Parts: sequence; structure tokens; C-alpha cells
Amino acid sequence: MREPRSRALSRGAAWGLRLGLFVFCAFPLYWMLVSSLKVSHELLASPPTFVPHEWELRAYRKLFYETNFWTYFQNTVVVAALTTVIVIVAGVIGAYSLTRYAFPARAFVARLTLLAYMFPPIIMLVPLFLLARELGLTNSLPGLALTYISFSLPYALWILRAFFQAIPIELEHAALIDGANRAQALAYVVMPLALPGIIATAIFTFIVAWNDFLFALVLIGKDELKTLAIGINEFFHMAVVDWGLIMAAGVMVTIPALVFFVAVQRYLIAGWGAGGLKG
Repeated sequence: MREPRSRALSRGAAWGLRLGLFVFCAFPLYWMLVSSLKVSHELLASPPTFVPHEWELRAYRKLFYETNFWTYFQNTVVVAALTTVIVIVAGVIGAYSLTRYAFPARAFVARLTLLAYMFPPIIMLVPLFLLARELGLTNSLPGLALTYISFSLPYALWILRAFFQAIPIELEHAALIDGANRAQALAYVVMPLALPGIIATAIFTFIVAWNDFLFALVLIGKDELKTLAIGINEFFHMAVVDWGLIMAAGVMVTIPALVFFVAVQRYLIAGWGAGGLKG
């Protein structure tokens, strides 16, 4: 009897821990959502109301029609998409080369990639700013994307290299014997098998570019080129801070990243697992 009871207690404790973690992670999102729907006098009420007594969409109307939110949104999508596409293309080619072609110092290059990934991006802030200024890439969305690529690409190379190493090279040899060339073997044999890693890397890269504040703040000064992070920061500098507006903007920024994460979370977890096991 003791063993079943102990097992039941362990299971109950595990579920209790999961529930606690879920509430801990979900409550900020819930609070942001309900705060964006509260009327002004209820938003700062004390004690706070966890379920609004009155609902309104004033904050969303103001966000959509009285600010440059859609300009910021479009800029962020462009930068995040450009960063993701270039990182994935370069990462696939680079990782494939590191695993399938023998050349001098190949192991050194692989370790150098990991070393570059370990450096915090903030260390590169000043050098990248000076380089962008010399090249005339400040106040430029492609210039901002290049900075994200510089610290996202090492991660992409490391994760994709782990996936490509796990794919038996005999499968490629079979494709080559059947008449395929290297590019076809990569496209039709290797990439489908490495799809979890590619998707995981793409989502990681997209979220990094989507959420960045510091690099965008330093490199972008023109309002028409600002991304969501620094555009929303401007809302804090209004004569009267509209917390409902800020909460509504937070909801709209969170939704795309949250949807992408939920849609491909199993690929993301698989990618992290492979990156930790191989190397």
C-alpha cells in the first residue's frame, strides 16, 4: 500500500509543480490582456481587479489609429524575416560544409563557431555600431538585420551541424549513386531529415530579431524605421503615460511570437535536445 500511495503523492506533486509553473508563466500574459481591456479608472485601481468590471477596446483603437504601430509592426516583420531567411540559408550551407567536406582546420572552425555563440551579443554592440556607421548602415533596416545575423548565425551553425552529423552519410551516397548531385542530395535527403533543427533554428532566430530592443535603439533613430520594441518605448515618454495603450501594444507584440512558438514547439525542443547531445 505504501508504494502506490508514495507514487500517487509523487504524481500529485509533479502535477502541482506543473500547474504552479503554468500559472507563473501565464499570469503576466493574462494580466497584460485584461489590463488592455480595462477602463481608465479601473486600470490603476487599488486593490487591483483581476477580472475587469467594465470592458472597452479604447486602447486598441488608439493603438491602431492614433500611433505608428502598423509602421513599427511592418518594420519588425521585415527585419525578422530577412534575418531568419539569411541565417537559415547560410546556416544550412555552412553546417553541411562542416560535416560533409574535409578541409584543414575543420574542427577548429567548428569550435570557433561555438566560441562565437558563447559571447554575449552586448559585447559586440559598440563594434557593430562603429562598423555600421562607417558603412552607412545606421538608420537602415538591412543594417539592423545584419547585426542580428552576426550573433544568430553561430547558433544556427552549431545546431544544424549537430543535426547533419546525426544523418547517416550512406543515405547521401545512395542518392549520389542514383544520379543525384550534391545540391539535390542536400535538398531532397538531408534537409527533410534535418527539418526539426531547421525549424527550431528559424524560430529562435525570428524571436531574437522580433524581441530585440538594444541594437534597434542604438542603430535606428528615424521614427519611420523604428521596430516595435523601440516604437512602444516611445509610449512611455508621452505627457501622460497611457498604461492601457502600453498593455495593448504588449499584447499585439506577444501574439505573433507566441503563435509561432506554440505551432512548432516540438521542433524547437527537438532542436535544443540535438544541440545538447551532439557536438
